Amino acid sequence: MRSRRLVVSAAAIVAAVVGVLPGTAQAADPSAPAVRQVTKPADLKKVGASNFRTFTSGADKSVRKAPSGVARAAGVAAAGNPDLQVALSATNTGAHSLQLWADVTSADAALEVTVSWGDGKVEKLAASGSTQLLPLHTYAEVGEYKITVGVNDVANKVYIENELAVVTSGSEFTPHEPTRLLDTREGFRAPKAKVAPYSSARVKVGGYGTIPAGVQAVVLNVTVTNTTSGGHITAYDTGNERPNASNINFEPGQTVPNLVVVPVGNDGSVDLYNGGWESVDLIADVTGYFTQAEANGYTPMDPTRFVDTREGLGTNKGQVPGQTSFGTQIAGLRGVPQGVKAVALNVTVTGPKEAGHLIVYPGGGRIPLASNVNFTAGQTVANAVIVPVGADGSINIRNNAWAGADVIVDVVGYYSPAGQGAFMPLSPMRFVDTRNPEGAIIPLRGAIAGRGYAAVPFFTEDNAVFTGYVLNTTVTNTAGGGFLSVAPDPNSAEQYDNGTALTPPRPGASTLNWTKGKTVPNLVQASGGKHGIVDFWNQGWEKADLVVDISGYYENPVINP
Repeated sequence: MRSRRLVVSAAAIVAAVVGVLPGTAQAADPSAPAVRQVTKPADLKKVGASNFRTFTSGADKSVRKAPSGVARAAGVAAAGNPDLQVALSATNTGAHSLQLWADVTSADAALEVTVSWGDGKVEKLAASGSTQLLPLHTYAEVGEYKITVGVNDVANKVYIENELAVVTSGSEFTPHEPTRLLDTREGFRAPKAKVAPYSSARVKVGGYGTIPAGVQAVVLNVTVTNTTSGGHITAYDTGNERPNASNINFEPGQTVPNLVVVPVGNDGSVDLYNGGWESVDLIADVTGYFTQAEANGYTPMDPTRFVDTREGLGTNKGQVPGQTSFGTQIAGLRGVPQGVKAVALNVTVTGPKEAGHLIVYPGGGRIPLASNVNFTAGQTVANAVIVPVGADGSINIRNNAWAGADVIVDVVGYYSPAGQGAFMPLSPMRFVDTRNPEGAIIPLRGAIAGRGYAAVPFFTEDNAVFTGYVLNTTVTNTAGGGFLSVAPDPNSAEQYDNGTALTPPRPGASTLNWTKGKTVPNLVQASGGKHGIVDFWNQGWEKADLVVDISGYYENPVINP
């Protein structure tokens, strides 16, 4: 791979206090952060091809019919071109797109070929004799379609048709009321026992309750608790090889949640692997799922702050009292339209008076048996949340501790019927690992310097297609406290190549917070912006290693002209 070098300019950097959330300024950075590296992006189309299928309908399925305007007695074969047939085959080429092969067998005659794509679009092609036609098509909505190909030999008064049922590879989101699917502490849908080291708990998703069979991926909030040693949890689709990736990192005595968007195995299940040296308890709550049917597409946003109780943004100023909920409007504000069905958030608690957890749920809904952010007294901790939006366009947040805490909510995207982003799940894979660059797809070398950022290209050729990336980000080997921000880069790969890239504005939202020596993960649904480059900002003053695992991406349709 040809490498590109990135130098971050000190003049454009705005300071923030180490180890706390954005919003409090210090003096400007004393020096420019160290040089970072940008490399050639991965081929996400190739990576996503594991989700592609091939559909066929043989030539023997061709049916002779009377041509339009020509009467022919039933059962009487046409005299000319008796061997006219068409064999059909189609393969997914993207979340919404298909490549069709139409192999025509015919006498030497002029042919009129009509392709009806099943979505109201019709394509007419001219051919002559035996030939292969290769039309491409992009569907505006994911789902199941029936392609009909008709071949008309006008001279010989012969007309045949063949049909092919196809399914797009992309999936759309259906929100689900936050619901508990697994709790090993209570023996709920699992033995009442801790999960042994180097073994897995299996979570049945497809076909449970109102969740249909055949779901492609699921959104789970997974929590590890009652830990007695360090380790990690990996979520992956049952039946596949366990990936070199992690979703939750934990230490002895910690309770750690993290959101996962994970493919579902062919049997409808997800495995949660305990990579620690000792047994742990696991909890899993579902908030939605993806199916290959028209539902709600995803629209990413630059991270936008909607709630900050420290400042009175989105609710009353002051800590949220214990055992208290507040509602905040989402739809119709700050770029989020009316009619959204679910919202993707990063929710942070800071300054809690004692241990507890936050619950995020739809406005007007009941308080669920679920949790989203777990915390201890004085801790600043963030977690990604995907939650249905109430009928009035609001969400509720409950402080389930017995004492007050401040809450910050950043919106990173939303799901709506008008949204076009279809999800392409991937078996989780390591995308970036600054500790072991050769073991990752993008070989980013060296820890990220304090106050610096790494610009990581995900796709730079036609980023109108790829609009968001589902990433599990982990910060480790932290030399001091700080927080991570993730935002799209306004520069293009060409600007980095020719040295004209400008330092992006420092983001005002946080993705995860850490203290010295801690390893902290969090899921982020990152926007690649216009150019498909995502910036990972170390907002602390000391260096830290970055690990990024990718478990899927969102793809928009590029409709045929």
